[in-house]
Amino acid sequence: MVQTINAVTPLADARVILAQNFDLKFTPAVARATDKVFDRVRDKIPEIEWPFYAPLIFQINRLKKEKDAVILAHNYQTPQIYHGVADVVGDSLQLAIEATKVRQSVIVQCGVHFMAETSKLLNPDKTVLIPDSRAGCSLSESITAEDVLAMRAQYPGAPVVTYVNTSAAVKAVTDVCCTSSNALDIVNRVEGDTVIMIPDQYLAANTAKKTKKKIITWAGACEVHETFTAEDISELRHAYPTAKIIAHPECPPEVIDAVDFAGSTAAMIDWVKSTKPPRVVMVTECSMSDNVASETTGVDFLRGCNICPHMKRINLENVLWSLHTMSEEVTIAPDIIAPARQAVERMIELSKRGD
Repeated sequence: MVQTINAVTPLADARVILAQNFDLKFTPAVARATDKVFDRVRDKIPEIEWPFYAPLIFQINRLKKEKDAVILAHNYQTPQIYHGVADVVGDSLQLAIEATKVRQSVIVQCGVHFMAETSKLLNPDKTVLIPDSRAGCSLSESITAEDVLAMRAQYPGAPVVTYVNTSAAVKAVTDVCCTSSNALDIVNRVEGDTVIMIPDQYLAANTAKKTKKKIITWAGACEVHETFTAEDISELRHAYPTAKIIAHPECPPEVIDAVDFAGSTAAMIDWVKSTKPPRVVMVTECSMSDNVASETTGVDFLRGCNICPHMKRINLENVLWSLHTMSEEVTIAPDIIAPARQAVERMIELSKRGD
């Protein structure tokens, strides 16, 4: 089986072309230009590996200026991307909001495909690239627009609140989107006593415990978070009795009930930075814990995480390849753009309103 750098190009061929067009040697100049990045990640990336990463970081940062590009990176991206080449970092809501402020003509989305689609929805006239279009999402792939329409028919009049971890086609038949940061607020602000909240069954269940509204959901789940159990939390407590354990609301309710704090990606980061517990276990994606650790002093981060295989499809090599070749470009059917964008924009607007 031929290994590829993205969905279509053989890795070996891409490496030959990159070597012909870019100096990827670890020179003293490259070392100086990337010293500050390495200072932030030296406890996460072995020094012996840095001569491979540094030239790629150097060339990406040079090329993105030449191509008038901005790099948006999710918190689950590897430290070398998050700290090395990203211009904007954040969770799904933060990236959606920041996408509306982008001035550059090209957006490179270091995240999964639905995030790149969201950036395209909010910037239909800009070029949006994803370094590997195979970077999918178990939640996004769990539901279709036809499924949503069937639920609408089953529960007529009930507003549909759809997690941003969905395709543009699903967003287009939705009333408003939400993220884990604003799910409860969005549910409480839409009209009606019954709300269809899809596709994450655990985010919906955890939201249902905090609202008086009836929540109708779908049997979708995040493959990173659904595998955590209450027994896992118990084992972590036994292994690290002095540590605080925090989790993402995509985890099952019994996990959320067993931890010290639960919140969105952004909320978890804010909690750690403001509370500064001496020891913490972040029950979420591993790179997020690494990235927060690199930005936080006085906190010992302990492992209790899972890796998202989709996020890890994005790497420095295919980011450079994406900028060099202007691939893979994200496109959305014209009839979907307006209604899908409206659902995202309504989420952003509702998120800005005060209580």
